[in-house]
Amino acid sequence: MAIWLSIVAAMVVLIVMVGGATRLTGSGLSITEWKPIHGVVPPLNDAQWAEEFTKYQQIPQYKQVNANMSVEQFKFIFWWEWGHRLLGRLIGAAVLIPFIVFLFMQAIPQRLIWRCALLVGLVGVQGTIGWWMVHSGLANRIDVAPERLMTHLSLALVIMIFAIWTANEALHGQSRGHGAPGGWVAAVAGLFGLTFLQSMLGALVAGNDAGLVYNDWPLMGGRIVPFVDYSKGLWHVFVHDQGMVQVLHRFNAYILLLYATALVLWLWRRCLDDGMRLIAAAFGVLVWCQAALGVATLWTNVHIAFGLLHQLGAVGLLILATLLLWKVARADRDFRRRNF
Repeated sequence: MAIWLSIVAAMVVLIVMVGGATRLTGSGLSITEWKPIHGVVPPLNDAQWAEEFTKYQQIPQYKQVNANMSVEQFKFIFWWEWGHRLLGRLIGAAVLIPFIVFLFMQAIPQRLIWRCALLVGLVGVQGTIGWWMVHSGLANRIDVAPERLMTHLSLALVIMIFAIWTANEALHGQSRGHGAPGGWVAAVAGLFGLTFLQSMLGALVAGNDAGLVYNDWPLMGGRIVPFVDYSKGLWHVFVHDQGMVQVLHRFNAYILLLYATALVLWLWRRCLDDGMRLIAAAFGVLVWCQAALGVATLWTNVHIAFGLLHQLGAVGLLILATLLLWKVARADRDFRRRNF
């Protein structure tokens, strides 16, 4: 069972990366209909390709951005979006079918049945959220709404986290302790929260193409904080303003970097659990690499290679934060006796 859930988590990592590539190549609106079943089969001849291309030509993105696109160029963006959706369907099958089989075989511990059922439900909801996101870009916009992109990515990460956590629960069995003292749990939960928030802010940056502006660092257009027009309201400022979105992403990154460094050093000195020390050390190294990748992504005007590596780094940090939080929350009596 733990293997099954680990595979699901790995598949979610893969679809997040494919989703990032789909976004960076401008491919996300190439399929303008939602056909959960029939959409599995791509166009198979010139007439079907022409039909799909005609549908794409009706939306604002084609008219305002890609008016000179050929059918061959359209095929490139189509395959990215089709692959992204196909992976989503495969994840749905990889979650639902084994769940039914394991449930029938009574191979799922009673305490984990509701968690696995919730995982199935979350994957189903994610498909709907994905179409809700795409639909926002089919009229009156040339791309998807940033807040919907953030919701879509956030739910994918929640599914990944839930799968990893439940896999650990299945692998290690019933809890034998009450976790580490509250201060430890709160400290690591803070790290987890900052890491997840940074991923959400990154989605807003991507959704607003905010990485394409203010490509200098450490300043932004020669200033610490760029000019922000508040006349359109706070929702616009904090969700749609390119400058403010990038400010939030940068400053939360600074907070995360300092907090993570301090926490890792503290854990390394105080904790005697080798597994926890290893995870903390890996997080400490990766968070600095991720910061450097963030700067490189800005300096290269969001080159696709740096953009994807930056997204992969964000996922890696969230995985490590999840594992660290699980170990602290599930600390047994032996851990407590050795460390406190």
